[in-house]
Order: sequence, then structure tokens, then C-alpha cells
Amino acid sequence: MNTHFVFRSFTQTMSEEDGEEWMPSKPKPKAPRKPATSNAKSKQPKAPKVPKEPKPKAPRKPPVKRKLDGPKTSQDSAATGLIQTKRTRIDTENEQTKADNHKGERSDEPGPAAMKREDNRWVNEGPSSLGYTVKKEEQEDYTFEDPCTIKPSGRQLPSTLRSPLAKSLRNQLNMNWDLIELLSILTNVEPWVCVNIVTLLQEENTVPFMVRYRKDMINHMDADAVREVQLVYEDLCALAKKTQSVIQTLKKDGNLTSELEQNLRNCRSADELDHVYSPYKKGSKLTKARRAKALGLEEAASTLLESPHTLDLNKWVQPGTEGLSTVEEVATGVEHILADVIAKDPDTLTYVKELCEKSHITIQSSVSKTALKDKEKTEKTAHSKPGSQQNKKQDMDKFSLYFDFTCNIHRIQSHQTLAINRGESLKILTVKINIPDRVKSDFTTWCINCRWRTKTFAREELRVLIKNAVEDSYKRLILPFLTRSYRTKLTTAAEKESIAMFVRNLRQRLLAGPVRGCVLMGVDPGFRHGCKVAVLSPTSQILHTDVFYLHNSSTHQEADKLRHLLIKYGCTKIVIGNGTACRETEAFFSDLISRRYFQPLDVSYCITNEAGASIYSVSPEAVKEMPDLDPNLRSAVSIGRRVQDPMAELVKIDPKHIGIGTYQHDVSAGALKSALDGVVQECVSFVGVDINICSETLMRHVAGLNAGRARSIAEWREQNGPFINREQLKLVKGMGPKSFQQCAGFIRINPQTLEWYFSLPQSGPAIPEKISSKKGKGKSCVAVPSSVNPLDQTCIHPESYHTAQRFLSLVGATADQIGTVKLSQCVEDTVKSSSVEELARSMETSPETLKLIIDGLTQPPGFDIRQNFRQADFKRGVVSMSDLQVGAVLTGRVDNTALFGAFVDIGVGRSGLIHKSKITLDKLPPSQRRRSLVLGPGERVEVRVLNVDRQRGRIGLDLIRVLQ
Repeated sequence: MNTHFVFRSFTQTMSEEDGEEWMPSKPKPKAPRKPATSNAKSKQPKAPKVPKEPKPKAPRKPPVKRKLDGPKTSQDSAATGLIQTKRTRIDTENEQTKADNHKGERSDEPGPAAMKREDNRWVNEGPSSLGYTVKKEEQEDYTFEDPCTIKPSGRQLPSTLRSPLAKSLRNQLNMNWDLIELLSILTNVEPWVCVNIVTLLQEENTVPFMVRYRKDMINHMDADAVREVQLVYEDLCALAKKTQSVIQTLKKDGNLTSELEQNLRNCRSADELDHVYSPYKKGSKLTKARRAKALGLEEAASTLLESPHTLDLNKWVQPGTEGLSTVEEVATGVEHILADVIAKDPDTLTYVKELCEKSHITIQSSVSKTALKDKEKTEKTAHSKPGSQQNKKQDMDKFSLYFDFTCNIHRIQSHQTLAINRGESLKILTVKINIPDRVKSDFTTWCINCRWRTKTFAREELRVLIKNAVEDSYKRLILPFLTRSYRTKLTTAAEKESIAMFVRNLRQRLLAGPVRGCVLMGVDPGFRHGCKVAVLSPTSQILHTDVFYLHNSSTHQEADKLRHLLIKYGCTKIVIGNGTACRETEAFFSDLISRRYFQPLDVSYCITNEAGASIYSVSPEAVKEMPDLDPNLRSAVSIGRRVQDPMAELVKIDPKHIGIGTYQHDVSAGALKSALDGVVQECVSFVGVDINICSETLMRHVAGLNAGRARSIAEWREQNGPFINREQLKLVKGMGPKSFQQCAGFIRINPQTLEWYFSLPQSGPAIPEKISSKKGKGKSCVAVPSSVNPLDQTCIHPESYHTAQRFLSLVGATADQIGTVKLSQCVEDTVKSSSVEELARSMETSPETLKLIIDGLTQPPGFDIRQNFRQADFKRGVVSMSDLQVGAVLTGRVDNTALFGAFVDIGVGRSGLIHKSKITLDKLPPSQRRRSLVLGPGERVEVRVLNVDRQRGRIGLDLIRVLQ
């Protein structure tokens, strides 16, 4: 699965007076978004009437009260003498008006999903945070129909973008650019797909739901790609909201002009917006250009470009007035105004960026003067404060590679960018962007001879004035802007790659194959406080807990107790955490196994990552789950359960504590949390949960559910017994039509679980014979059947049940045969005789939906997608680092990946590093060659030892091949 992310870029505020060095800001955690309450009818109309001129909506919650009209045109520019810069961009609004006037181009596609039916009329429900409508689940209509889909028809792709739905999205943010067009450019996704994704997001659909049940609308994109579009869309909405706020602030302060407003609405990134707005920010010092304008020199600057033959600077001289006392001061003021105009002109900025793209731009880092002074002080005072001085020396040593470092900005690696940023923030490094002088000379020539050439003849002294203004604009304003832009782009790209690595590592960790059907012992190793042990049943129930002191004089007695415990519970698998005393504990068990001490049991062990176990053991979640257990013993339980069911256990821990990457403190905390939460929801949803036995914690991560709904489901289950079918979810408090639509396909009603439950004596609260409806204030009655539906154990969504029943009739089978060999054979024969596409057309559904139905009907009972992923490796012997020889060929499992390579556990207590230069395409299976990160945790590899540094505990490896 490709991992592509685009995350929010951060910007640095600009002072027009000084070209300060760019400094990486500390990432600020973003406030968690309130889950949108989705409550409107999911049923969509076939041909609604669409308003011809949809009103633009406010970009984010809470709804902005002021009306956001299109850009205003004003005539006051001429009166004030503002310089009207040339425009080469297309006026989006004029183009929109022309498109609306074309007859016969009205599409038959349904209108915006933000419309609902009331008394046979189509009305808007009102604005919401992102310019779309907030739905309400008051009228609980749980019927679903296929959504409207904008698809390209042959060569007429542009016509799809003229549909009413696309038009309603075009200018909803009230900017001078087209939302869909810019979103398509930034994400490299086709425009019709962008329209559909934005529409689905506005309807409050979750990413897992879109990826599984709306494949045709999103062109079969994976979850990472859809999340990328979602994040860029949210960034554009945030940019639009910030722009509206800036415009209102400037208007309130009396600084807003029509030209400035147009420049603000033209901004396509937060960088550009800050560049335009920073001179007007409150608290910033008055810029040279604004001081000159305050002296009334704006008219002189305008005259210089429009009719220089009539300009006489002596007329502006006012002896005794600072800034106007001499001709030189007047000329300097005019230069400052021109420099400001040149630096804000979109065409000028576009041209200088094109020049830079054709040039060799480098980033250079060197040791800072502050660090050198600290180093000298360290050497002089090392004898008085050895501890703190030693730490400072170690910090400097970490960045020694970047004390004299230069690299092309197109070739620098992501981990190098993050390391340089960290060194700069610690004041150990100084960093600058080197732009060749040729860019300045070419830019100056173009400005003087083309872009800012005077309309009439200008005297020599006036031409010199324009030249000075161009050079001043480049040096004082444009060059710092370019430097900040390049630093921001490099940091954003590095953050994106780093977060992509986190996401991939977490996905691999969550989707590790569970070890089921056996009693298992979790061991949290330790020296002084002993090894904490927990014996777990095949269903993860705690059978026994104890503490064993395996590393003291009474080793033999502890071994006897351990043997008795294993034989008593028939435990053959031991899971050891990889923390303190791991190697010694492993050696202890390995020695006993080699001496066949546990006979007649065939015991084996494995090492697992225990990162986050201690944090979880003292968390409120663990206290609630194991209230009477010592926190140290809880960690042993967590270690064992991580192998029995990795996903169910790891979702209890904050993803950033699981040890799944590097540089986590150097990336945006908000972007990292959003990405990790998204991949947890994706994994939990795609695996599916048995609603009758899964924990409340696991339910929270199912698409469409949250902490409140998960709690309501758990309470309903306690009061009424197990769920008999998916329809009973509608009876749960807080479960409206939209929530039910999003979560229903990912929730399973396992018949085996129901049989086991009803076979227990007095298995819980009695289930009412009829659970048929729920009523509430302003809510309609919800009819719910009380019988078992075999389709509820599959991945088939309830909205497709009628299609699934028709397909079963077509193949001559019934729902009771789901997962049997007979049904699989019938389906296979039917598909062979007629293709999936033909069958889909005959059943009036999409091929994607039919393929999903076929998968759901033919997968065996209890199917788990994780069965195709690798389980933990259990072994019986131990190898030490001293046994390694250069050239030895070993097998291992990837433990973690970083931006510079992959760490592999080869069973010697230290992970070896495969540098990314050794991970080449010819060593990878074809299915992995297109990944942005080719190796992930859990993958088995064959490696060759390149070097062993026993003193530093480092092992260098070369990848031979990935084991399938």
C-alpha cells in the first residue's frame, strides 16, 4: 500500500525591514476537532433542482456570521495613486459566469449533497464549517441509495467539472482561485475524483468507508492517498478562513484597498499570505514603504512608471520635514515604495521562482559561533562541572556531520533536513540558502527592460532610481522570502516523509498476525525487582500472575516453580519483552529449553517490543480493565496480549509511545497525531470487530464510532445481551443514520459467538423477545428485526444486502451457505460464464460493489485479513553478538524503519542496520518496488553481515532478499 501524505506547512512571519535567518518553529499541537454531528437523511435524490448561483460558504466551524461576497472592485485606487500591477491570471469568477451562461451544459447529475427534501421541495440546510451543510439525524431514515458520482465520460472530462455539484464547490471559499483545480494540482489527482472526495467529506464520510464502499467514486485510491487529498483540502479551507480574517482585520484598521484585497485572495499558500500581510500586522514596525506612503510619495512613484517625463522630484522636497528635506531623501522614499510593489507583484514572484528552478540552489550548514564559544568554555571548565559539560559535548558530536555541509536542495535527504533543523534550534548550527548571483542579474535585467519598464522616456537619473528599487527589492524583500519558502518546502517534505514512515510502521505493527488457540506466558524481564509473569488463556483471560527472580542465587528453585506453572496450564509459548534484562532472561529460558527441562512440553519463546507497556500499565484504561492487579504485572499482561492479538492491545496505547519511528519530536505534533489516528481507524475498520466480544477501547476506533457511541454500545450489550443483528445498532443511544452507515460494514455479528453465549448457563441479562423500535423526542419510530441475518458476519454493507440476495438467487444459493465450498464453487462458475462487469450491469450495480459482495460471500467464517501477515517468530536458542562474523548470512525480522534505513532483529540482542543505499529494487519482490518505504516492521529478510562494532554495539547489514 503506497504511503503518500501531504501535511500542513508551517510558515515564518516576515519583517520587511530585516532579512533574518529562517528558524524552525516548535510544532504546536493542534486542538482536537470536535466530531461533526451527522444527522441528515442519507437517501439522496435523483434529480434535485440546483440553485443557479449558490452562495459561498464560510470555510470552517464555527460558521462565520458575516456574508462572504466575491472580491470587491473599487475605484479608489486611481484616486489614491496606487500602482495597478499587471495581471496574467485568469479571472475565475468571470470564467464561472460564462460557464453558467452556456445553454445546454446543465448536467443531469444530482445537486450538492447538502440538500434535503422537505414537503416535495429541495432546500439548503444551512452552512457549516467547511462551506457545506451540517446534517441532523433527527428524522432517522436508515435507508441508503447509491450516491451521485461524477465520472469523466470519454474525452469530455471538462464537462464533468461544469456539473452543478462541481460549480457549487468552485468558489465556496471566496478566493480568486478554483478550489477543485488547485486541489487537483497540489495532489496530482484527477479533478473529477477531487470533486467526489470533497463531496464525500462534506457528507461526513470517513476515509475507511470511502476506500471500501465508494471505490468507484474515488477511482480506487488507497486510504493514504485519500487522506492526502483530505489534508490538502483542509489546508485550503484553513487558508481561505485565515484570508477572510486578515481582510476583515485590515478593513477594520482602515488599511484595506482593492489591490491589497485582490493580492490576498490570490494567495495559494500560507507563505504567500504571510508575505503579503506581514507589513500590515499589528506590532510590526512601520515599513519603509509605508513610511514613504505616509509622506505622500505614492503619487510620485506612480508617476515614475506611468509618465516619467513629467516627474520632477524637486516638487516633493519640503525642507525641515524628515524624509522630504532633500531630493535624495525623496528619491529614497520613491525607491522604497517601488521595491514594495515589485516584491508583492505575482508576476514578478513567479518569474524569480522560475529562474531559481533553473539554477543550482544549495542549503549550507556550519557550526555556529555560539557553539564554538560554548565548546571553548567546556574545555576550560570541564574539571569543575564534568556532567553538564559532557552532555553539551555529546550534543555537539551528534551534529558533527553538519559542521561543514552543503547539498543541493533537490538532493538533500529528509533525515538530513530534520537533523539540520534540530541543530539550528539548539543553536549548534547556522543554516543558509545559497542562490546564485546569476539569478539576481537576470531578474534585475528582466524587471528593468520588461516588467517594470517605464511607459514613456525616462531621464538617466530616473532609470537609475528604478534600477536601485529593483535591486533593493530583491536583496531586502524577495531574497528573504525565497529563503523562507525553500526552508519551509524542505521541512514540509521531510515531515511528510517522516510521518509516512510512522504511518507505515504503525500499520505493519497493528496488522501483525495474531497467535491464537494456545495458552501463552508474558514476561516483563527485570533484575532487582524480578521478572513479572502473566499466564493468559487462548482468549486473553488472565489465568495466573507471579514474580520470578531468575537472576539471583536461587535460580534452580525459580526454574522449578516456572516448570510447575507451565505444566499446570499447558503453556508452550513464552513472550519476553525487549527491555532491561531481556538478553539475560532469554539466555535463561534458552538454556532450560536446550536441556529439555520443560518436558513433556515443547516450549518456545519470542522477543516482542514492549515500548509503551509501562505507560499503559498505569493508565486509567489499565486500571479500569485490571483494577486489582499490580501495575508491574499489568505490563506483563500487555506484553503477552501484544502477540495474542497485536491490534486489540496496541490500540490502548498512544501510537507515539509504541516506538515506531524516529524524529517524532521534530515533526508537527498535530499532523503526526492526525495521521496515526487515521491509520489506527483504518486498520481496525478493515479487520472488523466482533461487536459482541470486542472491548470498548477497540470500538472507539471503528469508522463512524467515537468514545461516546462505543460506551453506549457497551452499555446496551450489558443491559440487553449480545447483538443478534446489525440492525439492532440503530437502537443504541446516539446512533443515527450517518453513524450507522459509516460503521455497519465494519461490525460483525459472529454466529459462533452467539452460539457460545447462549450455551452458557445464565449468560447475562435476558434479551427482550421483541426489540422493535426506539422512540425519542422529535424522532420517528425505528423498526428493527429480531432475527439473525447471515450477511451480518461479512464485509458486505447493509446498503447492498438487496443486491447480495439477488446475486445469491442468481447463483442458486442461500445466505446460510456463506463461506462454504459449495457456494464458492457456484460463484466461481457464474463468474466464469459471465464477467463481473456484465453481472454488475444486469444487477444494476457497480463492479466494485459486486466484487465486494463476492468476497463477502466466499470468505470462510471467521476470516481475518491479518492471517496473510506474519506472526511473531518463536525460537528455542540464542545467539550472542560475539558469535557474529563478517560475511555471515542470517535471517531476521525488521524491527523498525527510519528515514536512513531499516533496523533488523537478527536475534543477537542488538538490531543491525541496513542502510537505505543497500535496499535496492533488484532485491525486492515486484509488489514492494513501488512503495515509498520499501521495508516495514515485521517483514522477514535475509541479510549479510558487513561489519560488527562490538565496542559501540553496532552491526552493519546488507539486504540479500525479502523472504515471502
